[in-house]
Amino acid sequence: MGRVLFDVGGENIHLAVEGSIGGTTLGLHMATDVIQRGGRVLWASPFMPDNIRFGQLFSHISLAHSSRYHAMNLVGDFDQAMDILINTSNSLPSVELVVLDDWCESSGKIPSDKIAAVKRLAENIDDKICLLLTSKGSVDASGNSNDAIVARGAESMRKAGFEIWRLERPKDGPFRTLVRSDEKMDLKLEENGFFD
Repeated sequence: MGRVLFDVGGENIHLAVEGSIGGTTLGLHMATDVIQRGGRVLWASPFMPDNIRFGQLFSHISLAHSSRYHAMNLVGDFDQAMDILINTSNSLPSVELVVLDDWCESSGKIPSDKIAAVKRLAENIDDKICLLLTSKGSVDASGNSNDAIVARGAESMRKAGFEIWRLERPKDGPFRTLVRSDEKMDLKLEENGFFD
């Protein structure tokens, strides 16, 4: 059983998360993977990751390398935040991952102007950069889905060029299932990230 390596590059991902089960942790895990191979990470969120969790996930990264992690607060004018991310990703060298953690409201329909804004972000950053958006998923009220959660705005997000991933907790405890397109990964969440 080893630490999972998420070798991403160029994907636009909308990650729907079941409750508070590790969506931010998955983003931070991917960030450390990118930083270890020499890339930079831009992180935008209304709330910065928990200091303790951040320290656990970055514990194997040197202080010099952790300077390749750039965080900004995602509050206020969303379009303006997208402009800042576009400009920063195009001016800083070796940006390989842009994360928008909790980029939309935690429930209800995702507003079309926000989807348009993240589509514009995806279209105006380098094709090699992975763009990861995390948000709370919802339960399918119609009962038509066998999945634990559904990604809100999935069809609109697909049309905007995003893959839909889901992070679910199949049972109590540290086990998680990451559904990427039609592939399922069984993971175990530990202090310093995800393991298979």
